[in-house]
Amino acid sequence: GGAATILLDEPTNNLDCDARHRLYDLVEHWRGTLIVVSHDTALLERMDDTAELYEHTLSVFGGPYSQWRDWLDAEQGAARQAERAARQSLRLEKRQRIEAETTIARRRQMGQKAYAEKREPKIVMGARKRAAQVSAGKLRGEKADREAAARDPLDAAGRRVRDDDAVRIDLPDPGVAAGRRIATIDGAERSWVIQGPERVALIGPNGAGKTTALERLVGGGGLVGDIRLEPHTDRIGYLPQRVDGLDDDGSVLANVAASAPHTGTVELRNRLARFLIRGAAVDRPVSALSGGERFRVTLARLLLADPPPHLLVLDEPTNNLDLDTVDQLVTALSSYRGAVLIVSHDDDFLRRLGVDLVLELREGAVRETELAAEHPDDGT
Repeated sequence: GGAATILLDEPTNNLDCDARHRLYDLVEHWRGTLIVVSHDTALLERMDDTAELYEHTLSVFGGPYSQWRDWLDAEQGAARQAERAARQSLRLEKRQRIEAETTIARRRQMGQKAYAEKREPKIVMGARKRAAQVSAGKLRGEKADREAAARDPLDAAGRRVRDDDAVRIDLPDPGVAAGRRIATIDGAERSWVIQGPERVALIGPNGAGKTTALERLVGGGGLVGDIRLEPHTDRIGYLPQRVDGLDDDGSVLANVAASAPHTGTVELRNRLARFLIRGAAVDRPVSALSGGERFRVTLARLLLADPPPHLLVLDEPTNNLDLDTVDQLVTALSSYRGAVLIVSHDDDFLRRLGVDLVLELREGAVRETELAAEHPDDGT
């Protein structure tokens, strides 16, 4: 017999759609044990169990990715509710402690006034003072204990709540009117015009010439086989498969400012914070950044350019990105109000973007098509 267990590490990276679906079919018919590391949600949806590695802890959930995601969202909702309730309880205990301190201070003032006016014998007033100090210490201790006890549930709830940040972006408006012609793709039999803030996907097997087509368009137009690509704007932002073009020795701020020379430093810092690049990280050299940070800097430089691009051209942007960074990319592109032309084999990603047009490049020809059905049943 063959191997009973197969380990797959990001098996769909760089696979085209046809190869991905052949892999999906193999996975569904595999009868042995299969362990998969992947950010391909279509593949993860075909798993029986989902294991998550988070903060050095591995937890296993019985069900595919979508069920695990629903459970996590519900659990995080409950955790945030518990955190709010615990914070309110702590706030109440703090307020009561402050009120107790006010009471103690008022009693002390009254005692000092009585002592100054010598209303009672000195020995009696001394005994009262000592008793008041004991009472104040007891009250302080009691309130401090209650506040500490209220802090424990808040700390516990806070540990349940994940602090994974989400990109929240308000991008400059490139001013792309609905009727504005952005680019034309001429095939042998018909043409397509990218018009206004449309989202267009270019799919097809590896080697079909998709990257070459993007490079022709970004370079001012040209032919790929019998297909002609012509831009109608010179304001094009390009994100190639391999993220490059950053000045490794320059700071994050300097790299982004180079594409936005008319935007003030304070405004750029505010906008970078929405890309989760904050504080001292803005002044760090690009060479010191992680892969995810480097990707966000490249994306920020494109999307925050001044003037902003009319057309954003992306070549396989989700390759080698983890799920959180893919989520951040989707959010960023959803906020972008220009046109997008994107090459991708990730149908789920394209669906999340809500592409308006899907063009397939195959054997030197281009045709209009649709994305494959989401998680099709076996044999259909």
